Amino acid sequence: MTVAEMKTATEPEFRVDVQDRVALLTFNRPKKLNALSAEITQGLQEEVPRLAADPDVGVIALTGEGRAFCAGGDVSGMGGSSGAPTTLEERIDSLRRGQEAAWLVHSVPKVTIAMVNGFAMGAGLGLAASCDLRVASSAAKFGTAYSKVGFGGDWGTTWQLTRLVGPAVAKELFFTADIIDAEEARRIGLVNRIYDAETFRDEAMEYASRLAHGPLVSYRWMKENVNLAVNSDFRSILDREAISHIRCGQTDDHKEGVTAFMEKRAPKFTGR
Repeated sequence: MTVAEMKTATEPEFRVDVQDRVALLTFNRPKKLNALSAEITQGLQEEVPRLAADPDVGVIALTGEGRAFCAGGDVSGMGGSSGAPTTLEERIDSLRRGQEAAWLVHSVPKVTIAMVNGFAMGAGLGLAASCDLRVASSAAKFGTAYSKVGFGGDWGTTWQLTRLVGPAVAKELFFTADIIDAEEARRIGLVNRIYDAETFRDEAMEYASRLAHGPLVSYRWMKENVNLAVNSDFRSILDREAISHIRCGQTDDHKEGVTAFMEKRAPKFTGR
């Protein structure tokens, strides 16, 4: 078998499937617990902006194949390899480029959901935390992992965990690197919903589909406003809400929502 044939026969490490307006991005390195690779990172950076601009996609969801969502960085490759960045500046720049994937799922103008099917550790936790919502399998596990290998935290974990669970809990998660289950993750505010492991994929997709058929323009402004509220004063948010609220009132979805309410039926949104 030639190298080209071997590459064709090899399962891709990153898959994209679209169904019922939900774009499902799957990390597919189950033997490595879906640890981040160049292919996964590049796939996120290319596909998230593309799908965000696709009018047939309402929600972008991330999940993992096998028993992990994403175990973070690939520890087996941390010792360095041929062609890898060597100077301090090169290594910083390389990591910063990779981390842009976390910023994308946080900032794109569509709802992003982390479907945490199993282990979400280190950078994988940061990636999940950067999504708008997190739904977890009852078998999911969460941990920062950094202190176990003498690292300080990357992929947005510091910023996201501080805002999701508060500074004291975030520090404990970082310092101890304890692994917590789905119920504890929900208790501290890290997880929105938990579904049984046996039915997780179906229930998570049903939830995503429900949002994917919602008023997408409204979702866009809601997401931007909540993200802005984290670092803004009250008056700035009042100004912002006045603009976005009136803008949403000009959409077809707003008109449909009002009509459906008056007619006592479920609205049929188009995302416009």
